[in-house]
Amino acid sequence: MRGIRFFQTIQSKIIIIYVLLILMAMQLIGVYFVRTMERSFIDNFTDSLNKQAYLLARFAETFMNENQDVAEGDEGKKSYSGLNEIVNNLFVISDAEIQILDANGIVLTTSVLSQASRIGQKNLQAEVISALQGIEDIESETIDSDGVRRKIVAQPIGEGTKVLGAVYISASMEPLYGTMNRINQIFLSGTIIALVLTVLLGVILSHTITNPIKEITRQATAMADGNFNQRVSVKGPDEIGQLGNAFNHMTNRLKEALSLNEEEKEKLASVLSNMNDGVIATDEHGKVIVANRQAKRMLQLGEQDITGRDISDILGMTEEQIREYVQGKTSSVTIQVGNADEGDSTKIRIVFTPILRRGETTSGTIAMLQDITDQEKLEDARREFVANVSHELRTPLTTMKSYLEALDDGAIEDPSLAHRFVGVMRNETERMIRLVNDLLHLSRLDSRKAMISKVPTNVADMLEEVADRFSFQLDQKSISIQLIVERDIGEVLLDRDQIDQVLDNLVSNSIKYTPEGGAIVVRARKTERDWLEISVQDNGIGIPRKDLSRIFDRFYRVDKARSRNMGGTGLGLSIAREIVKAHGGSISLDSELNKGTRVAFTLPVQQTEGEAV
Repeated sequence: MRGIRFFQTIQSKIIIIYVLLILMAMQLIGVYFVRTMERSFIDNFTDSLNKQAYLLARFAETFMNENQDVAEGDEGKKSYSGLNEIVNNLFVISDAEIQILDANGIVLTTSVLSQASRIGQKNLQAEVISALQGIEDIESETIDSDGVRRKIVAQPIGEGTKVLGAVYISASMEPLYGTMNRINQIFLSGTIIALVLTVLLGVILSHTITNPIKEITRQATAMADGNFNQRVSVKGPDEIGQLGNAFNHMTNRLKEALSLNEEEKEKLASVLSNMNDGVIATDEHGKVIVANRQAKRMLQLGEQDITGRDISDILGMTEEQIREYVQGKTSSVTIQVGNADEGDSTKIRIVFTPILRRGETTSGTIAMLQDITDQEKLEDARREFVANVSHELRTPLTTMKSYLEALDDGAIEDPSLAHRFVGVMRNETERMIRLVNDLLHLSRLDSRKAMISKVPTNVADMLEEVADRFSFQLDQKSISIQLIVERDIGEVLLDRDQIDQVLDNLVSNSIKYTPEGGAIVVRARKTERDWLEISVQDNGIGIPRKDLSRIFDRFYRVDKARSRNMGGTGLGLSIAREIVKAHGGSISLDSELNKGTRVAFTLPVQQTEGEAV
């Protein structure tokens, strides 16, 4: 596998390309050089043979002219012996046979002793016949029975039409081809050495190209893994160096872009996490891709991951309904989550907005969730408040109107009856005045226009005065009251008039709802935070547990008819809570039906004087 992988690399391709180029160049050069050299050697060899044959023909012509008219005898034989001596001594050609032939083609002499038997015989080769016909520079190549390549040349002896004979030379070409083979071997060795050097140079050259590419590849891999701290080393101003510089610049820009993207992503995540509204984003298929923590809380999904789920399943709606809200004229809908019977329900208003691409095609949906439970409760409380105020005012006004009509009809003529009617109207008027004063007091507290004027107050004296103010009502119902003040409580800073109103409301309620012979305990103590806690506890009729959560609401009465008959406006506990809150404290109520009620409020003992609320 590693070998296969190597041949797939740029380095191997560069080496192979260089080797093939050098190999092709060497082959082309070698073929041209060898062919040219071979042709040159053969031409030179042939030319040399032809020259020697021409010279030998000139020497032989002299001998043959002198003996042309001489009869055969000892003198003639001596002349041909001289010709044989010239052939053997002057014209010696390695591994060659030289023959001198007369005009009839008879061999007169030969340079090869083993061929001496052929003297006096005719040579009928085509080259000899052509030369005897006066044709010059006859040459040919042949292979003898031993497989030796030979070069044959023939030259006529004599000029023109007077041919005295011929010179025949048959020379072996094996030394020439041996030289050619040695040259080819040298050339092959040179080619192999050149290829080896080419491979080495290719490896070195390819390293200069592939090493920066490998380094860039490693850097790209590191970037893919999130590491942007590495840099490509630039070793020159060439194209690879320019690529390295461009890659380093791209790394810096990409690092900055990703950092900016991460920063924007963190900002977006922080915004989504800290939004009071819930946000759910989906893709074009309705799958949730983003949901913030507030949306999960509103939908009571806890910490479970809803990414990838259908928004229709999460919101409890069909896909058609969601599509209508996204694409229709009405983009909002109100749903209820939780069990309304158990008081654990939440009303949510959902506003759907499509996510549009550049081509005006929808790529997803954003659902904005708003918790309107408190708004609905506030609206209900507002409606109930208006209804209660209207009812509280309508009842005395109706009573007064009926008594005025009775007086107008003649009851005014009866002094005793008129006096009783006027007394009833006075009581109803005082009741309306108390109601209006309480409403004005609440309005000042709500608008923070009431001033808290704190003065040093002795807590024990304040509680004694409260008990004295209600002594008559306590004696009427035979209710005992007990004051318990811890020793370490002395004077504290508070608004005496406001706190007196709170205590009057609490003690008054305890007297109203405690049967004859009951008991009331008023206690003052320091809490663990060193705050002042004042509690009023009775053993009266108590309050049902279902009404405890609303006991401080305005105009809320547990037993509406009985409370109204006792002269209450239903605002006492509300006013007490606002006064305590204005002091920076808190108030709580704990009660059990038919066992009694305990109301306690805590106040900080250190406050600046003249604080606006």
